[in-house]
Amino acid sequence: MNTLIKGTHIAALALLLAAPVSTWAAREASRVEPNTQVPAGNPHHAAGALPDRIVATPAADAAHGFAVAWRTDASVQAPLLEIAVAGDSPAIGPVRRITAGSRALQSENGLSHHHRADVEGLQPDTLYVYRVQGQGSWSAWNQLRTPAAAGKPLTLLYFGDTQNKNVSHVSRVIRAAQKAAPQATVSLFAGDLVSGGDGADDNEWGEWFAATGWLAQETLVAPAIGNHEYFEEFEDTLQERRVLGRHWPVTFALPRNGAPGVADTTYWFDVQDVRIAVLDGTSALDLGTAQAQAKWLDGVLADNPHPWSIVLLHQPFYSPREGRQNVALQQVLLPVVRRHNVDLVLQGHDHTYGRRGEGQAPTPQYVVTVAGPKQYRLSDEARATMAPVGEDTQLFQVLTIDPSHLRYEARTVTGRRYDAFELTRSPDGRKQRRELTEGRIAPRDCGREQTLKGRTDRCWE
Repeated sequence: MNTLIKGTHIAALALLLAAPVSTWAAREASRVEPNTQVPAGNPHHAAGALPDRIVATPAADAAHGFAVAWRTDASVQAPLLEIAVAGDSPAIGPVRRITAGSRALQSENGLSHHHRADVEGLQPDTLYVYRVQGQGSWSAWNQLRTPAAAGKPLTLLYFGDTQNKNVSHVSRVIRAAQKAAPQATVSLFAGDLVSGGDGADDNEWGEWFAATGWLAQETLVAPAIGNHEYFEEFEDTLQERRVLGRHWPVTFALPRNGAPGVADTTYWFDVQDVRIAVLDGTSALDLGTAQAQAKWLDGVLADNPHPWSIVLLHQPFYSPREGRQNVALQQVLLPVVRRHNVDLVLQGHDHTYGRRGEGQAPTPQYVVTVAGPKQYRLSDEARATMAPVGEDTQLFQVLTIDPSHLRYEARTVTGRRYDAFELTRSPDGRKQRRELTEGRIAPRDCGREQTLKGRTDRCWE
């Protein structure tokens, strides 16, 4: 019996190897996955009377407030958010009610209404429950703990680009991160959450929310905008230009404290012992807002009362991918980062992993990472100037911060430690970096000559 099975396998392999190259390529191409799991024309992600796409975002003072965005169909206008201190009884209360503002959005899935409620006057380090209203319906009670006051340990999650195949591939990264750091109160995303341009991306946003699940509702989500949250208007013509996608301003209820001209896509917030400033790299590079963002960032960092600072943006100051030089970022914004000695610069865009510093100085540390399945290849320059680097690897990052320590750890989707270091701060403000090498796996390289679609400049797509 075993001999028969073995012989059958050998015969099948011989037929496969004898098949024409075009047949082999066709079989490989059949394995290419779509960006979403929704069949063409299926209305699965159309808005309804029940609230969905619920996401909490930090207020500027995250310990005392947050905002919530959610979506319904057009029958719902100015719905309510209810919030109470969490308790052990299902008899929730006393309940505070907040009326939301609403905005309309037309997409390939029809008309939807997107709602925003700002919750203020909360107590630090307190577990709350909240729910949001639809048409004759409510969401589940979501449980969210506000960050503590300064001086207590803080845990953050950080994700690079999700972008593609959010349900089939990104969702396991999110689940792995939540299991690794269930105490996290804030989740940072470095842009390109979805891939498509306006008119074709509502399903992708639906799948991003399906992938993030409870993380979006029960941690404070702080996203940077990526180039894929913009779209190209008049593409391939002399009038071609970047235009902000219609989903971004209504999907997240971000703090209203951004830079002039980019108020919808830049912001800052304080959480315990760190100030986090979020930039719009696409607008800086393509729409001429680098100077305005640099002036704004200079003020935000100069006014930082905390021992630590983080800058979050999509495009890297130092790109690990071949042929990418983000000149406006390096010439205009990077000097501000250096002048204020920012501790961490968290980035995405290049679908690889790479970390570098500024010579022997402990800070800043610049990180590029990727959570999604699209994987690029590293440049020779990145291999020479960054360590560690990595290809063909989905990752998430866990940061733990207190007044004297900032610990950074990158883990693969299967939970293996890929990179780790710790910054320490003495009472006089001096900082040191210690590499944490124990348990790290070896740097990973792409083992494929080309993708299933035949591209040699990428590892997987």
